[in-house]
Amino acid sequence: MRRRTFLATAGGGLVALIGAGITTWSHVPVIPKRPEPNLDAAFGWISHREGLFVLTLPRAEMGQNVATAFKQIACAELGVEWEAVQLALHDTSLSPVKATVGSESVAEFSEPLAQACASLRDALEAGRLEGHVEVTPRPVSTLRALQRGGLIGASPELAQGRDIVTGSALYAADVARPGLLHGRVLRAPVSPEVGSRATGWDRIAAETIPGFVAIVEDCGHPNGLAEGLGIVAERPAALDQIAEALAVNWQIDCHPTFSNIAQTIDIDTTLSKGKLGNRVMDDPVDGTSWDINLRLDLSFAPHAQIEPRAAVAEWNDGRLKVWTGTQDAFYVRDELAGHFRLEQDAVTVQSMRIGGAFGGKVLCRAEIEAAALAQAVGAPVKVQWTRAQELAFGFHRPPSSHRLRLRVSESRITDWEHQQVSSHIIFTSAGMPAWMQKATDFVAGDPGVARGMRIPYAVDRAHAAYDMIRLPVHSGPWRGLGAGPNCLAVESAMDEAAIAAGADPLAFRLAHIRDPRLANVLRRVGKTANWPGKAASIKNRIRTGRGIACGIYKENSYAAVVADVAIDPSGYVRVTRLWCVHDCGLVINPDQVRAQCEGNLVWSIGMILSDDLPIETGRVVAENFNDIPIPALSEVPPLHVDLITSDLPPAGAGETVIVAGPGAIANAIRAATGVRPTRFPVQAEEFAA
Repeated sequence: MRRRTFLATAGGGLVALIGAGITTWSHVPVIPKRPEPNLDAAFGWISHREGLFVLTLPRAEMGQNVATAFKQIACAELGVEWEAVQLALHDTSLSPVKATVGSESVAEFSEPLAQACASLRDALEAGRLEGHVEVTPRPVSTLRALQRGGLIGASPELAQGRDIVTGSALYAADVARPGLLHGRVLRAPVSPEVGSRATGWDRIAAETIPGFVAIVEDCGHPNGLAEGLGIVAERPAALDQIAEALAVNWQIDCHPTFSNIAQTIDIDTTLSKGKLGNRVMDDPVDGTSWDINLRLDLSFAPHAQIEPRAAVAEWNDGRLKVWTGTQDAFYVRDELAGHFRLEQDAVTVQSMRIGGAFGGKVLCRAEIEAAALAQAVGAPVKVQWTRAQELAFGFHRPPSSHRLRLRVSESRITDWEHQQVSSHIIFTSAGMPAWMQKATDFVAGDPGVARGMRIPYAVDRAHAAYDMIRLPVHSGPWRGLGAGPNCLAVESAMDEAAIAAGADPLAFRLAHIRDPRLANVLRRVGKTANWPGKAASIKNRIRTGRGIACGIYKENSYAAVVADVAIDPSGYVRVTRLWCVHDCGLVINPDQVRAQCEGNLVWSIGMILSDDLPIETGRVVAENFNDIPIPALSEVPPLHVDLITSDLPPAGAGETVIVAGPGAIANAIRAATGVRPTRFPVQAEEFAA
């Protein structure tokens, strides 16, 4: 393929431009694009002006510290000091880049960034300070940034680290514009899957509130089927008072029929009606009898990120600019352009630093609300969702119900069957209408739901299948997508199989592993944690146990975890120590990879012990963190993270450990109590002595 590569002059500077993709879109709804981060897409990531380099991040910075890793790559390849490279967050004037999801940043963007930097370095060394520079791809082995040594494999000071701890890092809610007003879109207290709209309100009472500006009836497309009523004020504190004074009367089309979500996705009820429609592994298993017959159920789980979504919108001469903390600025741009019938180049979306997301800030919501309110009042408007709005109208990890059946003969698994029912994760109701969702069910399934169902173990015959049921609460990507729940189910079944075979769980896994990297992390975590250590015990009525689990994330990133737990007579579970070994290929920044592993270990604790989004009459009833407890610092045990040193290409690190952490904790509870945890989060009464 002929590569369109060139460098262009920009105000006397030298800017690396390596082709620009052609954007086409005309679909309704807008489908997020996923342009590959090759050289053609690396338009404008690195530039040079008067001795300084500007690295425009092609990814969202959401706490994974990709800014630091990319700056290391740029400095290493350019051969310049840390201070010589400045950072900028991208806007939609950059060549389109795909959403910041899937732990792909370092894995997929390192090489094109290094190639661009290498070409710019060569041009500068040749004395060129302006103009276009031909970029010729070179062998990866010649790229300095993809070889260990110097900054690669080091842990320099965090990019923006000082800004964060001093409060100067800017998030979307920090954006200030002249004449800025504050807005909110009110919606009925009902599931967004139920049609609802405002039919009456007390305008006169609202107008008496100091700071009142406007009531806006056309405030963007519905959230699901929930139409909103917008309010605008001079100060954010007035919004609560205005909302209360309005006393909105809501018309609700019907009462929710989802009285019991757990029954709706019940795996056994679904299996009694026939085979599941979407298959991941399709060997003809011998289903005449089973040695392991295990059912697991997981509840809805929120993202529980610190920063609720926010956006600032401003119109000028028919052009729209939006500042937002989004994982996909280009998708937001396309959504805004479509909704307001604008050309794409009439809309600019400036990405901002994100205060936590984990897949939760991909879709366009607050951005359209802010733009609609700003258009209505003729002034810039900031919309920042409340915590209650975030929980009620955001999207969450769907619940799932699993049935696993295994045959074990002579210490080997001969037949493996995993079937589950869940709701959608990628093709979610939060992003597409029901008719399109049903179409994808038949044509493509949902790879997000399937993730983690393909087992990393060698067995004679394996079958895995799933179905999806549309639920009243928006579901969507959550850390690792389906990998967390599915790998928990897989590792629980492996543990039961080892027990049935009378085998050591680590040795039993190794006997079924053909992948040397998976075997390596498993052996190494066993050695690090001194597996098997002491047997499960009871002392002063405190029962202790140890569990192990492992897994592969997206076929190229590996993790194994050992967990210790202590359980008191009431059944309260405390995780007392976690060991983790992680192999994600070349590590650019060990401190940040360890931080990602530690974050996933804490998510693992929450997944087993606390993650639960309360639903009543088909809608979320949680309003704040007291309703959705997350692990407190006092509940986080010592974490031991051991990284494999490797020269293999870098792979994703952000979500990998979720494939092993929850399983290890669940297996430790089983070892301590003799009772297999099957409902998550676990309930203390099930393990009371």
